[in-house]
Formats: sequence, structure tokens, C-alpha cells
Amino acid sequence: MERTGTILRGREFEPVEGRIVIDEAGRIEAIEEAAVESDDIICPAFVNAHTHIGDSIAKEAGRGLSLEELVAPPDGLKHRLLRSADREDLVREMRRSLRFMQESGTAACLDFREGDVAGVEMLADAQQGLPVDALSFARGSVEAMHAGDGFGASGANDNTFDAEREATREAGKPFGIHAGEVDASDIDPALDLEPEFLVHMVHPEAHHLERVADQNVPIVVCPRSNLVTNVGLSPYAELHERTTLALGTDNVMLNSPSMFREMEFMAKCSDLPTNEILRMATVNGAEIAGLEYGVLEPGREARLLVLDGDSHNLAGARDPVRAVVRRAGVDDVRETILEPATD
Repeated sequence: MERTGTILRGREFEPVEGRIVIDEAGRIEAIEEAAVESDDIICPAFVNAHTHIGDSIAKEAGRGLSLEELVAPPDGLKHRLLRSADREDLVREMRRSLRFMQESGTAACLDFREGDVAGVEMLADAQQGLPVDALSFARGSVEAMHAGDGFGASGANDNTFDAEREATREAGKPFGIHAGEVDASDIDPALDLEPEFLVHMVHPEAHHLERVADQNVPIVVCPRSNLVTNVGLSPYAELHERTTLALGTDNVMLNSPSMFREMEFMAKCSDLPTNEILRMATVNGAEIAGLEYGVLEPGREARLLVLDGDSHNLAGARDPVRAVVRRAGVDDVRETILEPATD
């Protein structure tokens, strides 16, 4: 199989006019420069590095509530709604969120999975038959971590998580934890756990920034969520200077799981360059999860997104990377290729 257009090649997203060739195993065989007639823009599919899709049953609930009132365990609105919901309803709505991700070019999400082992099983049921890799960063117990793909801790002020951290090391699975979302009090104990990644880091102090650099720990930032919950925005430039950043959409109850919207918001509320923001939305999240895609290079898994460069929205764009990050949306998606080719 091959697709033609302007291909955003490699980690720098170098715009190359030509064709991308995909073999029968679903890997990129070649990227060939050539004159082509297509106006399409071909880029890596997105990796949404932090989601909570269990609350897909509660979209736009909780207007006017604080972050603690919305999502704090065990009695935040979200958790009350999850406890009272029917399993079939939860699975159906999670599946719809995954379908939206598929249609909008997301190949994988790293989901902090509520509900212990049962929650991991619900996400597996929701994902069944879909080409989106829905990874469970389980919460609740070591058993849930073993059933899922890693452990996703709520925050170091909620528990010590020492046993869970040691269990992930023994299992060879990643450990992620929320830190610095409301204030700085949980950042040092989170870093003491030597996690594979942190989430949010809205309120780091100077010594936290140095610890992040020394430990080389990646950070997933979720700017739209932080704005909605009124906790502030992370110091993106300072974090970027010290470590790898990835991008997540956080709770579905607060934001659509659209990486287009997240990238645009990030581009317009920070000074980060657009090629760095596209890395945050693709290869950086993929590398946190140990996935073999997120960048268009020969030998990589072919998870990619074809945008109509001649759509009313994108026609005439002078810079394809800026167009993808700042302007493109789901209506511009011509095709998503998220699994081995059949044609």
C-alpha cells in the first residue's frame, strides 16, 4: 500500500513531497521523494499520553465545581457517578470515546484506569475490535497493575505507593503519577518514587525543576484540563528545557479527547515551537509507553494520519507542520491508518 502527498518525515517532521510505502505487515517500507499530484498531508498518528475515559458517561457534568469536588477520590462527583453507573453503560461510552479517537487520528491512549481489576477489564471490553491501543495504567491494587499495562497513581498525597512502585519494577511495567496539579506539596514524594513519567506539573518550584532534569523524567501536560479546573498552566518552556514533554487530554468529562484541540491550545498559550508540540502529541508519548510508532521512518509501525490539504480549512497553508498543529481538525481527516494494510 502507498499514500502520496506531503509527508512529515522523521522526528523533525521534514516536509517531503512524495510517497510513503507500507508493507503487508503494517510497517513503513520506504519514504520516496517524488513529484505527486496529491495535496494530502501525511503525519504520524497521535498518542494521547494521559486520559481518563471512564468518565465518558459524565461529559460536561459538574459545572462550577473545584478540581477536588470534581475528581478527588473517593467522593468527587466523577467517582460517585462511576460507582452508580451500569457496567454496560460505562463500556459503551468508553468505546464511543475510543471511536472518536480513532476517527480523529489517535493511535493510542495512556488511560489512568479507575476501578481496579474490573476497570481494566472494562477498558479491554471497550477496546475490543478497535485499532486504538487503549493502555491501562491501572489504579487500586497491584493485581490491577498486573492485569493492565502499568500503574497510574492518583498522587503522592493520597498514598505512599511504595508497594505498587516496587511491583511495577518487578513486572517490568511503567509507573506514572499525578504531581503538582493543585500545588507543589506532592512533587518531591512523587519524584522519590522514581516514576517513568509525571502528569501535570503545574506548580514546580526551582528545586523540582532541577530534580526533573537530574532524574530525566518525562512529563505529560494537559493544558485544557488545567485551564478548566482553574489550577493554572504549567511552565512549559522551563519544563521543556529540562526534560521530554508529552501531551494528554485528561478527563473526558471536562474535554473531548481531541489531540487537534490540545495541540492548538498548547500552541496558542505557550511559546513552544510547533514541531515540538507535534512531537509531544506523537513520538514523545509513544516512547513513554514503549510503542513502535509516533514517527514516520522506514521500519517503524505505520500508524499515520492523512489530512486533506485542499480542504477549505487547510488549502493555502504555507507551513504544513503549523497547519497540523494550529489549524487542522477532525473535519480535515481524509483517512486514518492504524492497523496492517489490507489493500
